[in-house]
Amino acid sequence: MSTRTFKIRKLLLPFSWLYGLVVGIRNWMYDVKIFKQYKFDIPVICVGNLTVGGTGKTPHIEYLTQMLQSNYKVGILSRGYKRKSKSFKIVSINSTPQDVGDEPLQIKQKYPEAFVFVDRDRKNGIEQIMNLPDAERPDVILLDDGFQHRRVLPSLSILLVDSNRPIHEDKLLPAGNLREHTKGRHRASIVIVTKCNRDMSPLDFRISEANLDLFPFQKVYHTTFDYSALQPVFSETPTGTIDIDSLKDKHILLVTGIATPKPLVDYLSARSASVVTINYPDHYQFKGDDIADIQKKYGSINIDDDHKIIITTEKDATRFREMDGIDPSIKNKLYYIPIEVSFLKNKDKESFNKKIFKHVRNYQTNG
Repeated sequence: MSTRTFKIRKLLLPFSWLYGLVVGIRNWMYDVKIFKQYKFDIPVICVGNLTVGGTGKTPHIEYLTQMLQSNYKVGILSRGYKRKSKSFKIVSINSTPQDVGDEPLQIKQKYPEAFVFVDRDRKNGIEQIMNLPDAERPDVILLDDGFQHRRVLPSLSILLVDSNRPIHEDKLLPAGNLREHTKGRHRASIVIVTKCNRDMSPLDFRISEANLDLFPFQKVYHTTFDYSALQPVFSETPTGTIDIDSLKDKHILLVTGIATPKPLVDYLSARSASVVTINYPDHYQFKGDDIADIQKKYGSINIDDDHKIIITTEKDATRFREMDGIDPSIKNKLYYIPIEVSFLKNKDKESFNKKIFKHVRNYQTNG
């Protein structure tokens, strides 16, 4: 953190105290039942965080979707961040990011058998889902980024914590990145520390868990991301997929509209000749001028076309596909890099999967 940023955040501390007071009173009112919470006759697994910015919610939602859909009809309910519509919507593979949001569309296109919905009011969204015909109604709902949506009482809460941004070192908004006080972590049954270094030692694991200071009933897991072969953003791209290993001689222009691009930058830098970046804000809606800037930046990489490439994220790819007028020279060089969740300990993956399946099975049986 720069000295200037540190000074600005210090000046914002009084506003953080005020924000914390308001959020704390709100949470207390839910805790003591002054504000009503609603529980539903369907397993509702909440995946969320305490901080703003990316902790890896979408890849973990996708992991749960892939795991559960072998046995159940899976539904995902998201807010649909930065969409232009406001009401409850059912996401189809032909929806647009403007109508349903980029992440819900990404999930639907990746897992077309899943039921994906968006609604800012999660309670209303679940009620709408429960009123659907049997064939269109899921067996389990994954509540995307719903940790602070206290009106819905999930059957199970999973809290994600970015290993690179420890919550015990953070502060409340606006001086820091916390949406609520760290004691909110105790509402979670499962805590997953994400984006971990693959070389974590046994001591690192113990320190990580000690810093979280959880109750004995809360289970902790550690995950990282695996990156797979590059996929063309546009289906008409003639070259098809590209293996990660073949990037060692490539010069990369990396274009991202995500909260924390650094892990991806580090990953590609270690596996390519060079990486030049253009970073936009999270969920950024690309415009014509941005395409012109990308084309100009790509052209400034003074290497022949066979040895350079443009890479973006899977989430950004959904927004690029909606754009008209992208020059073919850019289209044919534009690829996205899929990511998936990987548990650092094999036994943790087995433990986590069993815990989730047991929860869904028992909840349905008890219901």
